[in-house]
Amino acid sequence: MQIRPTKGLTFDDVLLIPRRSSIASRQDVDTSTRLTADINIKIPILSANMDTVTEARMAIAMARAGGIGILHRFMSIEAQVREVKIVKRAQGFIIEHPYDTDPEATVAQARALMDRFKVGALIVMEAGKLVGLVSQRDLMLAPASIGSVRAAMTPRERLITVKPDVTVEQARELLYKHRIEKLPVLDDDDKLVGLITSRDLIKLDQSPDVTTDEKGRLRVGAAIGVAAREEERAAELLKAGADVLVLDIAHGHADHCIQMVKSLRAKFPRVQIIAGNVASREGARELAEAGADAVKVGIGPGSICTTRIVTGFGVPQLTAVMDSAAGVKDSGRDIPLISDGGIRTPGDLVKALAAGAETAMIGGLFAGCDEAPGSPVLRDGKKVKVVRGMASLGATMDRRLAERGEDESAEDQEDWSKVVPEGVEAVVPYRGNVSEILHQLVGGLRSGLSYGGAHNIRELQANAEFVEITPAGIRESNSHDVDRD
Repeated sequence: MQIRPTKGLTFDDVLLIPRRSSIASRQDVDTSTRLTADINIKIPILSANMDTVTEARMAIAMARAGGIGILHRFMSIEAQVREVKIVKRAQGFIIEHPYDTDPEATVAQARALMDRFKVGALIVMEAGKLVGLVSQRDLMLAPASIGSVRAAMTPRERLITVKPDVTVEQARELLYKHRIEKLPVLDDDDKLVGLITSRDLIKLDQSPDVTTDEKGRLRVGAAIGVAAREEERAAELLKAGADVLVLDIAHGHADHCIQMVKSLRAKFPRVQIIAGNVASREGARELAEAGADAVKVGIGPGSICTTRIVTGFGVPQLTAVMDSAAGVKDSGRDIPLISDGGIRTPGDLVKALAAGAETAMIGGLFAGCDEAPGSPVLRDGKKVKVVRGMASLGATMDRRLAERGEDESAEDQEDWSKVVPEGVEAVVPYRGNVSEILHQLVGGLRSGLSYGGAHNIRELQANAEFVEITPAGIRESNSHDVDRD
């Protein structure tokens, strides 16, 4: 038994000492950073893989803002794959596998497919060949007497098609010249290999900071666990286009987590793996040595996590990040850290990055946004949304039921009274669009970089000097001695 001689510190315990700055405007700083060893993003923010925070809608919004969303794993493999596909199809230069229908399908069936997959058009295929294209506009204008897609579609002979080597500029010129919105992509054997839409080209122009892959599609991450079936989940997620896998368990400094990283690395050599969570120098070092491309740090700092209270274990987040940064350095590998949990203000984000993280994962702040799963409800006359920790009782029950699938007999045998939750279910204020929260966070980060005399996050880390403050210093840091009502 031993007691560490130094204090464990968190964000409220410290401030950063301002540095001389040559930065004339906060717009002159660079907020881009590494998500993993091989993936860069424009803003250092991830939405958490929680079932009340990140599904496809949130992931799309995060990528379009320059960050990335991590889809939670508390659903079936098929459902999680579907979420990945929705994100990957939301934007891109060439849609590689456009949704299709049969020419003899009914107009109602075509409409249902468009609604289900949230697309504006369907390729019409017959005997493996392109025979036409049907759009929402075609269906909206179609008279009631038209029963089949064949009668409503634009036939093949009237379509403008392109080859796979078409450039963005060439596609844009064709769409404008012919005043059309869709370009089917056909190979030399007349086989359909993709679809280009005017909407996707417009999005590329309007969002220079968007997080995209090499094909212009939005990037998205997906969480997996360490159970026996999780390698199957990983394979299906990668097949669907997931850009990064997040091996996410409560205690990542464990044999089964380290072994899972090694197994994934062996089976999928090129996959980007984020592993965690850890809160120690040794934990970060061992995950890095096992082959992780980024390490996620945080045991119990989240607003809805009670791990520290239930188990007595954890490290205050600022110290955990600093220790983990030292651990990664010990490994001899140059991979980034992700600070997961405890971010409540833009200042917390700046401190996490200055301490050694290159990105931060945020849950509670985003749970109240429109893009998070669920709808706002009224409570005492105010709009709120539900948030829950992934180790809360409800989340644990749902996860185990999802893992069991259709095995109802196993459900009957479960004794839920034996579950010891390490999280809570609560409500957070409704906060509107996530873009507003991101605007405040990134704006605060830009100001923080300028106060630190840093043009980018790496310079912030190199220049950072923290000062420990007292409770009086914390009070002084907030607005005080004024009536804010």
